[in-house]
Amino acid sequence: MGGPSAEREVSLSSGRACAAALREYGGYEVVEVDADRNLCAVLTDLKPDVVLNCLHGRWGEDGCVQGLLEWLHIPYTHSGVLASALAMDKQRSKDVFRHAGLPVVESVIAPKGDVMARHVLPPPYVVKPNNEGSSVGVYLVGAENNGPPQLSDDMPAEVMVETFAPGRELTTTVMGDRALGVTDIITTGWYDYDAKYKPGGSRHVVPAELPEEITALCLDYARRAHDALGCRGISRTDFRWDESRGADGLILLETNTQPGMTATSLSPEQAAAVGISFPELCGWMVEDASCDR
Repeated sequence: MGGPSAEREVSLSSGRACAAALREYGGYEVVEVDADRNLCAVLTDLKPDVVLNCLHGRWGEDGCVQGLLEWLHIPYTHSGVLASALAMDKQRSKDVFRHAGLPVVESVIAPKGDVMARHVLPPPYVVKPNNEGSSVGVYLVGAENNGPPQLSDDMPAEVMVETFAPGRELTTTVMGDRALGVTDIITTGWYDYDAKYKPGGSRHVVPAELPEEITALCLDYARRAHDALGCRGISRTDFRWDESRGADGLILLETNTQPGMTATSLSPEQAAAVGISFPELCGWMVEDASCDR
């Protein structure tokens, strides 16, 4: 847990929650490791039976730590090297989704300077890093804006620009080969970092109150996205749905291979809604762990 990414604090919260749940659920002997450059030596010394990967963002979610664990031959949870790398790269994962016949919006990778100098796509559009999660560094450029966005200094040299998909924020967790359900995420504005992680930042309706067709499509699309990327363990796929367009208004945004495991996180809520407690979910992930994922 922890690590050096922009999502470090969320990862620490996920790790602490999972460690407590595992101690409660199965009497597992749990060691909490704050990942740093000494991770290889720490794991070599600990010789764990399983690593429950609670890292979020770069290095922990993009195939890097997965490759280290494969090299050390330590069974681990969630997706393997290739699926993690693909899902973390938003543009390449969109290419995979298009090939699988899943609905995504137009997007381009553009130099930061170009994005600040002109509209590289017709507004409204969204600007974000290509390989971060948790709504880190997301800019919404509305049609009413006078000019292109002025991005912060900590944004990468190249960013993703994608057409804005209007509508309701929906998400579906896949656990193994089972899609658990659909959550409707209700906020007063943009579903940003604070809305995701601060108490009261958003309201989650699970199961979402949707037409049967839309619920069925979310479950189907999430399973297909999970399979197309080659995900293992649990993943969570996010959608936007424009009610005025019916089924044509459902757009797949991205798939997260390391969903959050905090008190306000979506995947544990969906598991609970189908009768799987948080300790049971954590125990399932540990028992599902392997190498060659």
